Amino acid sequence: MKWLILLLGIVANASASVLVKLAMMPPRKFPSLDKPLAALQNWPFWLGLGLYGAAFLLYAAALVRLPLNVAHPILTAGAVATVALFSLLIFRETFHWTTGAGIVLVIAGVALITARMA
Repeated sequence: MKWLILLLGIVANASASVLVKLAMMPPRKFPSLDKPLAALQNWPFWLGLGLYGAAFLLYAAALVRLPLNVAHPILTAGAVATVALFSLLIFRETFHWTTGAGIVLVIAGVALITARMA
């Protein structure tokens, strides 16, 4: 259960980042001094904000079940890797071999940090 909570936290965090990026892309405008009420119609922003809140709650729930030095690196590295993959798949952003190598190294580093603690 503790790993499922952490996995859901990673997915919520990464999805929130994708939604905030989507909220800042045309035709959406946020924020704008000439049309301040337009921000209320920017549903990706508000959904992303809600998912950041959910990610925080899931992280807090994971901390009840896991040590901080296990939960935090896994959540952070998982979110970094997931956002990199989402940015490639959803926004067609560049994904160089160095990005892939970096993700592998980050995950390997987190595995080494948390191996004896989980």
